[in-house]
Amino acid sequence: MKPLKTRISITIDDPILEKIKDRAEHQDRSVSSYINLVMKKHFEQLEKNQN
Repeated sequence: MKPLKTRISITIDDPILEKIKDRAEHQDRSVSSYINLVMKKHFEQLEKNQN
């Protein structure tokens, strides 16, 4: 069973978006999947640093 997901709209600076697109393509992921992965790792790191 896939986790629930919510569709949102965000604004990203063009140079950042290009980097995201390049990384996502390099990993054979969608942009959304890549952003989700990066954010998940970011929050895991924040939680780790708080302990």
